[in-house]
Amino acid sequence: MTEKMKAAVFEGIENIKIKKVNKPDCGPDEIVVKVEACGICGSDIRNFHIGLRHGVKSQIMGHEIAGIVHETGDRIKKFKIGYKVAIAPDVSCGECFYCEHGFTNLCINHRMMGTHWPGGFAQFVKIPGEVLLHGMVHKMPEGLSFEEATLSEPLASVITSQKEAGIGLGDTILIIGDGPIGCLHLEIARARGAFTIIMVGLKKLQSAKKFNPDYLIDASYSDPVMEVLKITEGLGVDTAICANPAASTQEQAIESVRKRGRVILFGGLSKKDPWSKLNSNLIHYNEIIVVGAFSYPAYMHKKALQV
Repeated sequence: MTEKMKAAVFEGIENIKIKKVNKPDCGPDEIVVKVEACGICGSDIRNFHIGLRHGVKSQIMGHEIAGIVHETGDRIKKFKIGYKVAIAPDVSCGECFYCEHGFTNLCINHRMMGTHWPGGFAQFVKIPGEVLLHGMVHKMPEGLSFEEATLSEPLASVITSQKEAGIGLGDTILIIGDGPIGCLHLEIARARGAFTIIMVGLKKLQSAKKFNPDYLIDASYSDPVMEVLKITEGLGVDTAICANPAASTQEQAIESVRKRGRVILFGGLSKKDPWSKLNSNLIHYNEIIVVGAFSYPAYMHKKALQV
């Protein structure tokens, strides 16, 4: 008789059910992980409301996964039963134009745990051989909790985006969005040497205070752009990071950076309404550099676990 497990199964827009499903079998090139923690990404919430990508109708979601190796295939040498692991969910083909040029996160044939394969909102998750082959599973460092390990996935994206934008010593940084992603950006910007960090938020300000930004602006009561210009004596910030999925955030970011400043578009907008009204004259005349940020190369996930 096939062994069963509990899973949260996406069955359509705004329809997730807790069900008993078959526990995954382990093939010769695969491992099965007992899920100890799985984060809820902003994209999970967005997909819950608008549906999964690539026409997938039903799936076990969840891609910020940490757990214990429960079973290994006959050909698996690198992982042993009992290993504590964190999983980077993205898989590239290694053959397309972007993979050949080192941008595996932009792979044309990109696939992902929780969309193309069952994800971590379950008691157990199977890690296909293809995921293992591309180096997307890493042992957790000693002393790291499973909950902390799930943050390695979004943290890898944060580190990659700040590296690409060139955030460094002495910078003044604006982070618009005071949720978990915004707080991760704050910590990494500080570690990279930023001197002044300004955070803008609406609801989670008490949580953000724990991370000690130099300035905390409540956009419910103040105009963030005016406050930023006041703090910077009219100059603007070196880099503005859009850490939430709101078009208004992107518009505020463009108006808050100095000439030759940088804007990181980190939070993706809804695919139903992906447009924002950016002041292109500011971008043009002030030579503002706008940087898109999506995912990360495999090696960065391992680095994130070590931070």
